Amino acid sequence: MTAISFDNSYARLPDRFFARRAPTPVVAPRLIHLNHALAADLGMDPEWLAGPAGVEMLAGNSAPEGADPIATAYAGHQFGNFVPQLGDGRAVLLGEVVDRSGRRRDIQLKGAGPTPFSRRGDGRAALGPVLREYLVSEAMAALGIPTTRALAAVVTGERVVRETSLPGAVLARVAASHIRVGTFQYFAARGDIEAVQALADHALARHYPEASSAEQPYRALLDGVVARQADLVAAWLLVGFVHGVMNTDNMSIAGETIDYGPCAFLDAYDPRTSFSSIDARGRYAYGQQPGIALWNLTRLAETLLPLLAEDEGEGVEAAEAALAGFSPRFEAAYRGGLALKLGLSGDRDAAAALADDLLVRMAGNRADFTLTFRRLCDAAERSEADAGVRDLFVDPTEYDAWVVHWRARLAEEGRNPAAMATAMRAVNPALIPRNHRVEGMIAAAVECDDFGPFEELLAVLSRPYDDQPAYARYAEEPEGGGVGYRTFCGT
Repeated sequence: MTAISFDNSYARLPDRFFARRAPTPVVAPRLIHLNHALAADLGMDPEWLAGPAGVEMLAGNSAPEGADPIATAYAGHQFGNFVPQLGDGRAVLLGEVVDRSGRRRDIQLKGAGPTPFSRRGDGRAALGPVLREYLVSEAMAALGIPTTRALAAVVTGERVVRETSLPGAVLARVAASHIRVGTFQYFAARGDIEAVQALADHALARHYPEASSAEQPYRALLDGVVARQADLVAAWLLVGFVHGVMNTDNMSIAGETIDYGPCAFLDAYDPRTSFSSIDARGRYAYGQQPGIALWNLTRLAETLLPLLAEDEGEGVEAAEAALAGFSPRFEAAYRGGLALKLGLSGDRDAAAALADDLLVRMAGNRADFTLTFRRLCDAAERSEADAGVRDLFVDPTEYDAWVVHWRARLAEEGRNPAAMATAMRAVNPALIPRNHRVEGMIAAAVECDDFGPFEELLAVLSRPYDDQPAYARYAEEPEGGGVGYRTFCGT
């Protein structure tokens, strides 16, 4: 099988939704990694994709039959400032496929060359950001968090210039769609209500078909996006993920994590943590993410006002009612998740109070987020394991004061300790993409053309909830708790 069965619904929308643009060929493409399991799930032949013809396609040197390459138009609020035209400046959507589960998926090449939306950019991607997005998006999928996926990464044989000259690469990305809050903003800013409605109808059919038959389908669409984003951000917080650049053009209305630019994971717990070098004021810090998600959703609601009701006042009321659903949905998902991380299934208010107390003590003691919760799994089973948790606190007596109340709650619930520890290990990962390990992997690839660390880290992170003694070093916190670590946007 060499053919890819494309069915390109977005390309059938009016021409103003995109610009038709084929990828720009590269000099010497070489496959770094192919996601064989994902390829098979998409109905593609992994052997063909890994062969010469497949690599040419993945690099953008040839377009397969049935593809209809486009760069999509969108706008966005970037750090709170509205930019009326952004769009795919270095990505080309080859087309859509329907996978073996009947789900429609976009196939996009990121780093595929300039488009009409490039704004003087080169349209290319450097190897480091491509490897980061590949690894972190696949790690998020393994953690069970909705995300775009990585199908393949290819080096181009060309250099790209950022602060220095770097090897170029292309990422083949798979998404439920690439429709963003900023896509709606693009048309709303132009007063193109006809396009907003066409986009909303497309989103309903593609992502929220059950809402299409609702009495107020556009209100149901907004409700659906609000709910998915509330659940998504809660899932981020529960594994210590910091997106880093939650602009409205980086929020998918499908409810997937998208655009892994300056993303990173917490080491020492501090809700004020912001890694991105371009986020000097901490707008997108770890603890700010729920509020920013609601801010972004409010921008989406503004674009839908003409569709929510003929009367503007009624439209505003409907939008406000939909947005009011975010906080309770987020709190339920987040607080419920924290309770599970602590092995508690009873009184949610009591569990929330215990979790809040623990997090305050962790922040004051620079305790590692992932290790604290993972070692609590052992402590739930046997009190001797408390020593491993205490070691993470600058002042271990802070943990001692908290653990007494936790054990009292565990005793009240009366669950089997071994079963409880097993359940906790299923929600508290042992392994995350540690920032220093990701940087080491990137350095080996960029500086030495050595992809061994990438391959090993990718394999380890495919089983994040398993203890892997042979790879225990990947679970270790960095020296100094990661203080001062910075990430940089790939553009």
